[in-house]
Amino acid sequence: MDLHEDKEKNLVTASFEFPGVNKDDIQINVHNGRLTVSAETKQSSDRDENGYAVRERRFGKFSRTLQLPQGVKDEEIKASMENGVLIVTFPRSTPEQAPKKITLS
Repeated sequence: MDLHEDKEKNLVTASFEFPGVNKDDIQINVHNGRLTVSAETKQSSDRDENGYAVRERRFGKFSRTLQLPQGVKDEEIKASMENGVLIVTFPRSTPEQAPKKITLS
């Protein structure tokens, strides 16, 4: 996972690599201010014992949880996938959570 913060755009971008994983096999959930990305790849069940010297496939479960900034709404979280890379973006901070300067009178 790569995590990048853009202070000027007030945006956080998280990138996850899922080579060979169908986007339908990836779950993105938000619960109690936490974003969880998970996927499961399964070993193929069909086996042809003849003709293979080595057959390597990666399979198993993957899960990663990120703490979201306070006040981030579900509709502010965007996700897209292209060429095996999942990109999730969300605001770095919300306007109501941004520091406010108070002037003395």
